Amino acid sequence: MKLLYLWARLACSLFATIPVSGFYLPGLAPVSFCEEDGKTSDCQNKIQLFVNRLDSVESVLPYEYDVFDFCKDEEEKRPSENLGQVLFGERIETSPYKFKFGKDVSCQKVCSKSYATSNQEDKAKLDFLKRGMELNYQHHWIVDNMPVTWCYQVEDGQQYCNPGFPIGCLVTHEGRPKDACIINAKFNKKSTYYLFNHVDITITYHSGDNENWRGARLVAARLEPQSIKHGDENSLSCEGSPMEIPVDFSTDLKVTYSYSIKFESTNAIRWASRWDYILVSMPHSNIQWFSIMNSLVIVLFLSGMVAMIMLRTLHKDIARYNQVDQIHLHSGAAYEDAQEESGWKQVHGDVFRPPPNGMLLAVFLGQGAQIFIMTFITLFLACLGFLSPANRGALMTCAVVLWVLLGTPAGYVSARIYKSFGGEKWKTNVFLTALLCPGIVFADFFLMNLILWVEGSSAAIPFGTLLAILALWFGISVPLTFVGAFFGFKKPVMEHPVRTNQIPRQIPEQSFFTRPVPGIVMGGILPFGCIFIQLFFILNSIWSHQMYYMFGFLFLVFIILLITCSEATILLCYFHLCAEDYHWWWRSFLTSGFTAVYLLIYAVHYFFSKLQIQGAASTILYFGYTMIMVLIFFLFTGTIGFFACFWFVNKIYSVVKVD
Repeated sequence: MKLLYLWARLACSLFATIPVSGFYLPGLAPVSFCEEDGKTSDCQNKIQLFVNRLDSVESVLPYEYDVFDFCKDEEEKRPSENLGQVLFGERIETSPYKFKFGKDVSCQKVCSKSYATSNQEDKAKLDFLKRGMELNYQHHWIVDNMPVTWCYQVEDGQQYCNPGFPIGCLVTHEGRPKDACIINAKFNKKSTYYLFNHVDITITYHSGDNENWRGARLVAARLEPQSIKHGDENSLSCEGSPMEIPVDFSTDLKVTYSYSIKFESTNAIRWASRWDYILVSMPHSNIQWFSIMNSLVIVLFLSGMVAMIMLRTLHKDIARYNQVDQIHLHSGAAYEDAQEESGWKQVHGDVFRPPPNGMLLAVFLGQGAQIFIMTFITLFLACLGFLSPANRGALMTCAVVLWVLLGTPAGYVSARIYKSFGGEKWKTNVFLTALLCPGIVFADFFLMNLILWVEGSSAAIPFGTLLAILALWFGISVPLTFVGAFFGFKKPVMEHPVRTNQIPRQIPEQSFFTRPVPGIVMGGILPFGCIFIQLFFILNSIWSHQMYYMFGFLFLVFIILLITCSEATILLCYFHLCAEDYHWWWRSFLTSGFTAVYLLIYAVHYFFSKLQIQGAASTILYFGYTMIMVLIFFLFTGTIGFFACFWFVNKIYSVVKVD
């Protein structure tokens, strides 16, 4: 108990070193705004606009707002960020855009930036800004913890509200407008960048009339980016020609940033549902609903068919064996016929023979159990709304904290499995369980972080956060793994329903489909079929910076993946046992784990067919992070298949009579 108390104190101390903002479950506490000057505990007048990192679909490298030469807040303040936000590379800070609630402002100057051709520093700043426009880097602004959106019509006539807006656009030397340059016919000059240096902001609020709170609550924030070449700074006019920046920097340049803001009142939108207009407008959201439902129906139908076939076949086999056991003294031919029809009973003396490299399998299963429990709890909490997009970074924070605290199940499962194999090197087993797979992930992550650091990206994890992660790993997760292994090794060895023969049985010649590789390759097809639609939207949320919020469907897909991995592995395991091949330990793990290989293939296809990523660094980062995802998914699905097959084999050999 004293040891657990010390670990608990260490955990609290380590989590305290990471800046974590408070959570309001299942959402955030509303803030009321009033037109009166001053700030009270229940109502405030000033609205602060925050800026986040800038990112692009053509690059994996996000950058902080300050890296670009934009207007900066004189009193720059950074709100506290939780661990998930830091790991995702979010860098939120205050901006010079400050408003008073209810006060409309037209064409207000923010700041001016000058670039001289004779100044190399100015040239470097302008070149970086032009590079950002060429790669279509996007601003991400926040008001009252809500994204400021840019809403526009898309091809199908629907309105899409983008939680970001571009810093500018480019018309190529052939005269072809790229990205946002297609929205304005004035953007037509060849070899010219158009900088969006003005924004028209509209803030919509719920007035609070006849409500039990004082003041108003913000329910939407939209903007329209504009490119305007301002003349007199002292008397700005937001009418005129666009702000052009030539590709060749040959003359001095001056850029003035400005904004206009107006407030609109509506009681049709409630504060609790203010994110709906963003989420509903996400691309292909309707297609996702129908596709997911179609996929669920197909997978459930196939799963039902597999379950029905397996139950009927096994029921007949078991009944036949038990009947033959009773009459084989009177009719030996019937016994031989039964054995010829199904050979899974013939390998009863070898089916529980320990596999080669049993320690490695036990280590994988321990880590897989840890990942499975972490995933289940995280998705369950997300379904309840605790990890919604409004709680920034909550999803990643929850996953990391759960993984750290679930070291005990990992050690316990690994120890129990390894002990059942007759293993005696318990120290090596525990160390590998605690360090092998997490070490591979951390090494990959560290290399990716080095690339981000060299490129000056905001996604580079600060050194202090890396130390905190290592402290959580070695200070909490590793000791908890040892605790789990301690209890696992204290337990008696798992008893199998049949004894293992001393001499291994020779495996007969196998057909093509009962050989290891074809069976493993086929085993991952059905599980992958039930996730590839969700996988598309998950990859979109990661690499195309779109919000993912359908955690209810994702949880259903998780359950169906669990069922499908189990049934596909059981089915193939049964066929192999009938073919008198008793090497099912590793095969059951690899059969469902091969789904991760299809995930890798799909990720490669997605990279070349959907993304427009440029640059070697971005390509390395994409595949580096993809390998982490593939390894985690391999352990996750492999563990599901193994334990399903383990239960199945124990079940069928415990209900038949063996002499």
